[in-house]
Amino acid sequence: MTPSTFYRRQLLCLLFCLLALLWLEHYPQLDFSLQAWFYDPASSRFPLQDARWLEWLNHRLAKYLVLLTGLLLAWRGWRQRDARRLLTVVAMLLAGAVVAWLKSESAHSCPWDLQAFGGTASWFPLRGLVPADAGPGHCFPGGHASAGFSLLALAYWQWLLRPTLARGLFWLGMGAGMLMGFGQMLRGAHFLSHNLWSGWLVWATCCLLFACYDLLWQPWRQRSAARRQLSAA
Repeated sequence: MTPSTFYRRQLLCLLFCLLALLWLEHYPQLDFSLQAWFYDPASSRFPLQDARWLEWLNHRLAKYLVLLTGLLLAWRGWRQRDARRLLTVVAMLLAGAVVAWLKSESAHSCPWDLQAFGGTASWFPLRGLVPADAGPGHCFPGGHASAGFSLLALAYWQWLLRPTLARGLFWLGMGAGMLMGFGQMLRGAHFLSHNLWSGWLVWATCCLLFACYDLLWQPWRQRSAARRQLSAA
């Protein structure tokens, strides 16, 4: 499969998933129904909100493993002067930064802040007007899940060399992001849609970055090298 064909298919998948996410915005009851499983009306709180074991497993251990993966890639890439390996680290960092920036600008509050789950804030649609009682905000998309989703960059690193491994790494990244996002749902920190949007944003960022590298930067380098050889001859 040529790079152009690969990225064309990736962009079509991203577009289809984007349309699916926008369609799901018309059914917020899915988010609320799922979140209600982890909420205790009697105490008006999420029982696992402050669970130490969940904090340790999901916030510390999981993030440390992703961080270690990035550090090892950066070290090996620097030692071997492997531009593609280093680009993978850049993609992981950039994808996380995109999600973090959008989260910092968001007026949407977390489930534990909403009136439906014992808080004081009002829920409003993704593209709706921000109400006066929107709450503290800064909760969309899911920031913690983006660390797991950042492993999607590994798939783009390997797709040229080992496509079968790349497919496995893609689902590893998706699984890691959803698992870390699920941990946040248990605590009442995020809705499912927050994590799905986070996954889409990380996926799109990694895809676009590697597409620019494979379709623009690499051909330009090859043409430049060919011109230098002709000039030397």
